[in-house]
Amino acid sequence: QVPLVESGGGSVQAGDSLRLSCAASGLTFSSYTMGWFRQAPGKEREFVAAIAWAVFGTYYADSVKGRFTISGDNAKNTVYLQMNSLKPEDTAVYYCAAQKWRGVVTMSSHEFGSWGQGTQVTVSS
Repeated sequence: QVPLVESGGGSVQAGDSLRLSCAASGLTFSSYTMGWFRQAPGKEREFVAAIAWAVFGTYYADSVKGRFTISGDNAKNTVYLQMNSLKPEDTAVYYCAAQKWRGVVTMSSHEFGSWGQGTQVTVSS
């Protein structure tokens, strides 16, 4: 288990931007895949984006491709999710997660062993 702490959520209007941050203590990014997931009321948790430093890869759900960008700062042990052109359907609790690197990239939430407490994002029309 790796301690993960999200921040940056809030209430915005459709079309606005937000940047979420995930601080990861004692974690070497090259040994992990870091991901963002979200869960809306009454829905299952879904994959949003992931970054795997071992293969220099970033991955996105189709619903956010072109609008969201995942990045990381190794010096600060922090992963970011820049969210632009937000839509009401982006409203959810957003979770940061970490997956120990095992040579492949998977986007299944079951493969991520460490999770943050979540941060609420609300987008109104």
